[in-house]
Amino acid sequence: VQLRESGGGLVQTGGSLRLSCVASGRTYSMGWFRQAPGKEREFVGGIAEIGGRTEYSDSVTGRFTISRDTAIYTLYLQMNNLKPEDTAVYYCAATPRVGVPRSENAYHYWGQGTQVTVSS
Repeated sequence: VQLRESGGGLVQTGGSLRLSCVASGRTYSMGWFRQAPGKEREFVGGIAEIGGRTEYSDSVTGRFTISRDTAIYTLYLQMNNLKPEDTAVYYCAATPRVGVPRSENAYHYWGQGTQVTVSS
């Protein structure tokens, strides 16, 4: 499975961005992670392959929304009310596991990442 993210960029505080992740091959449970400079990669949210249940980290709940278009194997991350602390490289990842794992160790496939920068 190959994953390719797009949609990152520079935005002001309070602005919005939508990230996309196109997957080759079959669908899986998918997750979004991010890594800020000097910090470990962290779970942002994910969507289960079966049923489409979504989960989010506390830091983005209410601001970020994950959706997917299974017909075109594309995952989305709609980010609203962005804050400077959201600045990071954002990665999409795929896992054959059931549900929405929050550990990056559960994900077998990763995209190359896309930079999101939120200016204050």
